[in-house]
Amino acid sequence: MADVVSSQAPQDDPDRPGSAKDGATADGRSGRRWKQQKKKGSFWRELPLLVLIALVLTFLIQSFIARVYVIPSGSMEQTLHGCAGCVNDRVMVDKITYHFRDPEPGDVVVFRGPESWGVNEIGSARSDNPVVRWFQDLGSAFGIGQPDERDFVKRVIAVGGQTVEWDEKAKRVKVDGKLLDEPYVYWIAGTGPEDVRPFGPVKVPAGHLWMMGDNRNGSADSREHMDGSEQGTVPVDNVIGIARFVVLPPQRWQGIDDHNPQAAPVAMNAPAWQQGLPLGAGIAGAFPVWWVGRRLREGMADRRGRHDQG
Repeated sequence: MADVVSSQAPQDDPDRPGSAKDGATADGRSGRRWKQQKKKGSFWRELPLLVLIALVLTFLIQSFIARVYVIPSGSMEQTLHGCAGCVNDRVMVDKITYHFRDPEPGDVVVFRGPESWGVNEIGSARSDNPVVRWFQDLGSAFGIGQPDERDFVKRVIAVGGQTVEWDEKAKRVKVDGKLLDEPYVYWIAGTGPEDVRPFGPVKVPAGHLWMMGDNRNGSADSREHMDGSEQGTVPVDNVIGIARFVVLPPQRWQGIDDHNPQAAPVAMNAPAWQQGLPLGAGIAGAFPVWWVGRRLREGMADRRGRHDQG
């Protein structure tokens, strides 16, 4: 009988291996392993949904907010680098602004070239195979392929209703009879304004834009497509967005100049002490004017007093 009792007592000892306490610990470890496996399984099941959400967000951002474009052409040197042997600029193009206003002179814009513009300036040509082309267009929409082959980047020089032409005497572009102020123009080494082929006058149709590259002798812009029905102008509806920033390469991080060439040139600022001269003169002249005015008022008051007493 004693043997039976002694054999059962150790089984009830919670501190012995194999006791109920150890069983609970083993079950806890198994539970943790099961939860970890469940989490891993959930992640792999949710991964396709995460990828889909990322693609949809990318599509919406690039379609309606902003997109990065590569500049492989030198037509906008040196505002935008796309020269042979250099690292091509990547620019952030804002697609929101033109929902609230039309393009203005001086804006650097990316646009779809009209039929008469022919070859591309940004991106690469699409395949003739319709299936391959569909995948290329799909990749472009999600930012993992080249932009459309008819995308260009130029500066707006004149807008609808304005007349643009080359002034042969002044060797400058003229809009509505006024010479433009174009500090951004770049001349290829060995060339200059005297090498520009005269054009115009061209009256820009309503809802259209006259485009030119900053690399004035190295840009196939509106001047090269004047034989078409729209005389080289670009419909405002073809504009994709305004180029805001150079985002790559890092050493080129900068905003993109949108100087309005039709605005009157701004004179250089004088030194700070000279800028203060008008204010100083105004303060200095204010006292004598005030003193003279006060004396005149007192004199008139005295005359009226004597007149009333008389």
